[in-house]
Amino acid sequence: MKMITAIIQPTKLSSVRDALHSKGITGITVCDAMGYGRQHGRMASFRGNEYRIDLLRKVALEIIANEDDVETVLNVIRETALTGSEGVIGDGKIFVVPVVDVIDIGKRTSGPNAI
Repeated sequence: MKMITAIIQPTKLSSVRDALHSKGITGITVCDAMGYGRQHGRMASFRGNEYRIDLLRKVALEIIANEDDVETVLNVIRETALTGSEGVIGDGKIFVVPVVDVIDIGKRTSGPNAI
């Protein structure tokens, strides 16, 4: 099992969620996030005054996937989270880490059956 954490643009959440659902991936946790990477924030203006926005709004997706589904999840996110045809700085990152165990509290199951 793997935990896939994807940091994506908020405008891409619906399309990524729908694409994952169409591939049979239904378990997903979504959290609001703020941060920056290579773009280091951006400049904005309000009533003629310019100011810097250091932390940009993002969305963090967390998905626990069985080994057989990991590549499917990664491919869907890679293809769907792009904001342009080639992608641009700020489209996001995907992190994949091993999961030792999963426990479903309500069903009292653990391991891959608990996903």
